[in-house]
Amino acid sequence: MTVYKVVEAIWAISAVGLTILVLLHSPKGDGIGAIGGQAQLFSSTKSAETTLNRITWTLTVIFLSLTVVLSANWLPR
Repeated sequence: MTVYKVVEAIWAISAVGLTILVLLHSPKGDGIGAIGGQAQLFSSTKSAETTLNRITWTLTVIFLSLTVVLSANWLPR
């Protein structure tokens, strides 16, 4: 297994993980739930949201960095 294939696999895993984490984020606005007072019912704790944000940003940096490396052909195939 070459270095290129390993980096490509990490890139694909980070893409899937990033997609899942973005979908897990709670919406910032209250939306329709604010009408009936249901907005606070499904909100997550502050520390969980902070951790989710940090992991999301870390995966974003990894994904974008590997995208640049792979698209520039800096690794031997």
